This record gives sequence, C-alpha cells and structure tokens, in this order.
Amino acid sequence: MNIKKWEVCHLDKDRAARLAEEYAIPFFLAMLLDIRGLTQPEDIQAVLGGEAPLSDPFQMKGMDQAVERIRQAIEGFERIAVYGDYDADGVTATAMLYTYLEAVGADVLYYIPQREGEGYGMNRHAVETLHQEGVKLIITVDNGISSLEEVALARELGMDVVITDHHRPHESLPDAAALIDAHQPGDQSPCKDLSGAGVVLKLLTALEDGDSQGILEEYADLAALGTIGDVVPLLGENRTIVKAGLRLIGQGGRPGVDALLEQSAVHREPTATTLAFTAIPRINATGRMGAPERAVRLLTCEEEEDAAGLAAEICGENDRRRQVEAQIAQEAMARIEADPQLRHSRVLVVDGEGWHHGVIGIVASRITERYGKPCFVISVDGEEARGSGRSVEGFSLFEAVSSCGDFLLRFGGHPMAAGATMRPEDVGRFREGLNEYAKQHCPQMPVPVLRLDCRLNPASLSPEMPRALERLEPFGSGNPQPLFGLYGMELRDITPVGNGGHLRLSLVKNGAALTCMRFGMTKEDFPYTVGERLDLAVTLELREFRGEQQLTVAARDVKLSGLDLEGYVQQYQTYEKYLRRESLTALEAAQLTPSREELAALYRYLAAHSGGTLGFQSLTMALAPKGFGLGKLLLGLDMLEERGLAKSRRQGERLGVQLLPTQGKVDIFASPVFQKLRELAEAC
Repeated sequence: MNIKKWEVCHLDKDRAARLAEEYAIPFFLAMLLDIRGLTQPEDIQAVLGGEAPLSDPFQMKGMDQAVERIRQAIEGFERIAVYGDYDADGVTATAMLYTYLEAVGADVLYYIPQREGEGYGMNRHAVETLHQEGVKLIITVDNGISSLEEVALARELGMDVVITDHHRPHESLPDAAALIDAHQPGDQSPCKDLSGAGVVLKLLTALEDGDSQGILEEYADLAALGTIGDVVPLLGENRTIVKAGLRLIGQGGRPGVDALLEQSAVHREPTATTLAFTAIPRINATGRMGAPERAVRLLTCEEEEDAAGLAAEICGENDRRRQVEAQIAQEAMARIEADPQLRHSRVLVVDGEGWHHGVIGIVASRITERYGKPCFVISVDGEEARGSGRSVEGFSLFEAVSSCGDFLLRFGGHPMAAGATMRPEDVGRFREGLNEYAKQHCPQMPVPVLRLDCRLNPASLSPEMPRALERLEPFGSGNPQPLFGLYGMELRDITPVGNGGHLRLSLVKNGAALTCMRFGMTKEDFPYTVGERLDLAVTLELREFRGEQQLTVAARDVKLSGLDLEGYVQQYQTYEKYLRRESLTALEAAQLTPSREELAALYRYLAAHSGGTLGFQSLTMALAPKGFGLGKLLLGLDMLEERGLAKSRRQGERLGVQLLPTQGKVDIFASPVFQKLRELAEAC
C-alpha cells in the first residue's frame, strides 16, 4: 500500500496580485512565482526575461591547465582518448568532446566502459588497453574524481590524465595533469550543479576562448540531453543550457538526435519532460543492456541513413530493456507479496538469481513507487550479489548501507540512491542490517510527500493556464512541473481507454464538469466508485487533438474527499509495527484493538458487500463512525479471516471480501492475532 502525504504550498495572494500588476503577467503565473519563492526582481527576470548568462569557464579551478594540456595534445597530434560513462550524461558528454576534438583535427578516440565487467569510472584494464593503442592523453568526462589508482597507473605508463567530473571528491584527489570539478576545494565557479555534459560544455567554451554563445549554438542539444538525463536542478545555468538545447533540438540538424526523436515518436518541439520519458531512457538502455558505445556512434553520426539504422537498433534495445525490467519487477513484487514479513519491513530488500544488473535500479525505483518504502533489489550471480537501491525523502539510504560496510565488498551512493556488492551468503545479513538501522534511526519511517502548488477551482480551468506555465519551463529537478489540487469532485463516470491501461474520469463540482485522465491505471485497480467525492492532484497540459490544442488534466494522485490522510498514514504504520512484532504503546494498542461491538459492525458491513470489492479509503470512511481507523480495520479483517469467518483478497488499495458459512458460535477473541496484539501492548 503506497500512501502519499499531501502538502499544499503557501500562497500570498496579495503579493501575487502586486507581481501580476508590476510585471504585467497573468495572475495565475504571478501566483506560481510567489508559491515558488521567485519574488525578487533578479529571480523574476531570470524566469521571465530570458536565460541566465553562462559564467566564465576559467572560474573553474584547473581549467587553465586543462586547456593548455589539451591544446598541446592537439597541436602535437598526440593520440587522445575521451573516457566516458555508460549513462545518458556520460554518453552525451563523450559525444560532445569527441565531436569537437575531431572537428579541430585531433587524433581522438573514445572509450565507454561496460556496466557489466567494468562498472562505473576508470579501471586498470581500460587504462592498459588505451596505452597499448598509443594514447598519450586521457580526458575523462562524467567520472575520474575518485580514480586515484587508475590515474597513477596512467602516469606510470607515460600517459597524462585530464579529469572533468561533477561528482563530489573524496579527501584525496588524483594526481592528474588537470582536474576540473566544481566540488573540489578552492573552486570559485558559481554553478555547482552542472552535469558531466555541462562541465564539458564549460571546457569547450574555454577551448574556444570563452565563446559560450558559439558553443551553445553547436552543442547545446547534447548538453541538454545530458543535463536532463542526470536529473540535476534545472535552475540558473542548467536552465540556460536546457532552454538553448531544446531550441536547437527543435530546429533539427544533428542526424543522430533527429533520428532518435523520430524513432521515439517525439514531435519537433519537445519539452524537458518529454525527453526525460522518451529519448533519454533509450540512450540509457544502451548502457543497461551492454552496448553503450552504440549511443555515442548515434550521437556523432553524420549520415541520416546510418543514424536511422542506429536509432532503430537503440529503440529495439530499449524494448528489450523494458521486457527484462517488467519480468524482474513482476518476480520481485510477487516475492514481496508472498512474504508478509518482507512486505511489512521498513526497508524492502528482495533478491533473485541472475537478475539483469542493468535494470535492477529501475526495478527498485518501481517498487519504491508502489509501496512507498526504500527498496534494495539484489541480483545474485555466482560468488557475488550486487544490489541497487532507491529511497524516499527523509531516509538516507547511503547512511543505512554504510552501517553494513564492515561486510560489504563495495558500496556507494547518496541519500536517495545507493549501490552495494556483497557475498551471496550476506544478503540476509544485509536485509537485517538495513532494517535495524531504520529501526534505530528512523522509528517512524517517512512516507512519500506530494507537494501541491495550490488548490484550483475547476470552474476556472482554461487552456490559458498551461500556456502561462510555459514561461516556467523547462520543468525537472529543482523546478518540478506545477501540481494542483482539485477538491470535492463528484465522480460521475469511469471509462477505460488505451486498451484498458488508462482511465478517463468524468467529474463535476458545483455544475462545473471536468474530464481528467488517470494514466497507468486500470479500472480493476481504481479503488473508487461512481458517486464518491474525490480530491485530485493534477497537472495541466496542452495536447494536440485533431489539429487543435486542448487542455489536458491528468491526475498524479487521487484520494477520497474528507479523508484524514495523516491519521490514515499513522494507523497503517502502527499496523505494520504490530505485524513486525514490535512493542506497542498503550495508545497504539488502543488504536488497533477492536471491541466486540466494532467487530460486529464490521461483519455486518462486509455482509452487505460480500462478493464485491471495496476501496480501503472508502471502507475506512464508512466505518469511521463505528470507531474504525485503517489499522483497526486491517486487524479486524485479519481476525475474521483467521477464525474462518471471512476470506479476503487485498490488491493495492482494493479489498475483495467474501463471508464464509460457519457452524455454531465462533469466539473471535480467541484469535491468535488478538492474543499477539495483547502481548505486544503489555510489553510496552
């Protein structure tokens, strides 16, 4: 069960009105500026008046040395290797630098390590291979800041290394000919959130004596793909790079990018959001499935026919990635559902034999989205078990993994994502370690938060609203697509569309009718019925239909109107605490413990709906006057089922229930479920 907390941002309507008047903009846009804290003239100018200028690349520490060494290699016709990475950021950064160096007449090649066998960053085998190929200068992109041993090896073999990276360094830095990374000590550059492709853009600008405009006109498309793909904040200079890149992509002219967009069915003027769900996953698929150099070949391709063939291959690779991902996700979720102890743990750790390493991170993300919990997916292969994890805001997965560091072979990451390698026999120990850390450091686990910019009146919706929002583009990390609340909407109709994979909802409030899409949801999984009043968290977009632009309202999340969401979340967490056999406070036990009268009321309600399906939110609301919260409801269902009075099937937010015939009286309070609850309450 994935329950999100809704938070509505603060809005000062008077200040928004002043902004609207002062800058002659629609009140709706002024309202969004106020909500997002963009109220100072310089902030408003940055959004409404164009893009922020790119800072001087020579403000980056090490840029002078890097330019000098690269120019020396170009002029001396030394063999140069661009050492990249297999994700979208690393691939685009590689393509940018390789294309530039080739254009200026350098003797250049590129090297992309394989995810399987080599992994991220520099490695000894690659360094030795490049030495055998006559390379004199290695330029890293999107990696290298932690490659102390590999850089030392390169120097021993007579090669220099120029590092360009954007990751945070360790205490010791590599002994490189030049090192460019905004996070290194002493760096004075103002933008610390560049992607690897963004750093390369700075390097190219420096090589062209500061001609940022010329470099943007030539390489902004690739830099934008890398910036969006790396999920860095789309603010400041990153916003400038992406906006310039989107314009360049819209104009066309780079055969590889054009072919990829065509194969991805992307129209000529894509948004950052569109690219994040189409072109970029396809680039990433090459690294996940074992052929990352194919993406570099595509992005550096100069012939349209060749580009079309490569794009088709890459899209086929992405289709295979999706199939593999879906299969592993299905297996992983089946294991979670089959094991209540695993399903109700604080951190979900699920493992399987031979799962494809390239997709387990995506699977972990899908599981986190479904269950609202941190998740680690581990693939066991021979003598190694490799895992990738994703977290929720408020729980540092990296710190949790670090607590298990004494028996891990390798690990790394950050609060929201981490990776670890261990011996297969230590997987169980790892699962216990993560959950023990969570128990000690985060007794009340955080739940995903959905932040709404503001509430809207459905009667006020118009196509002018998403047009106004275009001024805030591009949307992404640090500048999310605006999310709005529509409250108290009566559900009039539910229509499956797209072969049943999506829903079209017909809603009304105070005479204002509205059609809302719920993408990725089947009718069987939708836990609400016609006639109920719903709150919806929605996005507003313009989509072309039969040659006309129409307002599209899409629901990101839905809940029952009037539901005490905070109490609903808290009750479910208490129920899970009981299932984990942890001690309960007197208050927690009271919240879960049903009386005989309450159980009778539950039984009567279920009898009236036996054989059908009910949404948990609807069921909780219906029984709230009888003293039920979600936790007590779930425990009452467990007691009924254990004593042979009912049979239930839980699927997401829906409950299928059937009452069973009985002979004679059944003492429901003889239930082991109830007895265990009493023991846990007495242990507090």
